[in-house]
Amino acid sequence: MDEVLKIVNDIKAGNIKPIYFLMGEESYYIDKLAEYIEKNILSEEEKGFNQTVLYGRDVSIEDIISTAKRYPMMAERQVVIVKEAQELSRTIDKLESYAAKPMETTVLVICYKYKTLDKRKKVTKELAKNGLVYESKKLYENQVGEWIKRVLAGKKYNIEPKANAMLVEFLGTNLSKINNELEKLQIILPQGTMITPHHIEENIGFSKDYNVFELRKAIGERNQLKAYKIADNFAQNPKEYPLVMTTALIFGFFIQLLKYHGLKDKNPKTVAAAIGVNPYFLKEYDVALKNYPMKKVSQVIAALRDIDVKSKGVGANALPQSDLLKEMLWKIFN
Repeated sequence: MDEVLKIVNDIKAGNIKPIYFLMGEESYYIDKLAEYIEKNILSEEEKGFNQTVLYGRDVSIEDIISTAKRYPMMAERQVVIVKEAQELSRTIDKLESYAAKPMETTVLVICYKYKTLDKRKKVTKELAKNGLVYESKKLYENQVGEWIKRVLAGKKYNIEPKANAMLVEFLGTNLSKINNELEKLQIILPQGTMITPHHIEENIGFSKDYNVFELRKAIGERNQLKAYKIADNFAQNPKEYPLVMTTALIFGFFIQLLKYHGLKDKNPKTVAAAIGVNPYFLKEYDVALKNYPMKKVSQVIAALRDIDVKSKGVGANALPQSDLLKEMLWKIFN
């Protein structure tokens, strides 16, 4: 995020590069930077003749270079934005000649999503030398919660740790998808709101009672009645709660418990960092640690591997999800 802010601030200050090559696995910042350039470099009057948006599936590198070499009309510069440029990955090296000597009156923006250029290639070196190469890396899951907090703080919102963790758990690390849901909340809720699990359930559609967090908590507490009740809800909604995902998340929980058992330093900050968990949830892990000795944790991990294989149709004779969920819980609790 800091690098993105620097790019934006440089543009605001008039330090505009002739080429912006935006690449990487995380599309969110690529889209945001391209959108900022599209909206802010030219005035509304200049855009009609001097702003062009191309799509990788519809053009060739030669088309892009030809467009970029045009002179602006009644403006200081033109802007050429190439979206979905990853469609041109096989011929992207042809951009080298233009990158070596770009038009100073053109701002060429290449949106190269889900891929990266080899930094050893000459085309990459020329792009970096005469323009700007930005790599948008995918955030790790344990970084996404902090990103959500920063985005919301910038919009004058706060979020409870559990609500934050629910978003990460259910939406994964796709920042564009998460941002879309955050924007929905910002439309509905006034600035200054503390976003709660209730807001998430009511406006995004996640149940605060029937979700993997509550199942994990029930398992940690050895609350069998609650765990089976949640599992029954999952079985009735297999598309919303696929068994493969449920098994993977519970498996991850017990792997974290195994790591916790192996730690000599039980300081909360050390534990949270070592096992990769939000400190807010550490009390749940403390409870589970007492309920599941290391030997039992190892047995559960082995059982979960077996359930995972069966959930993928191997040696299970196509058992229904409800039966596999019950088998999973039985093996955990017994």
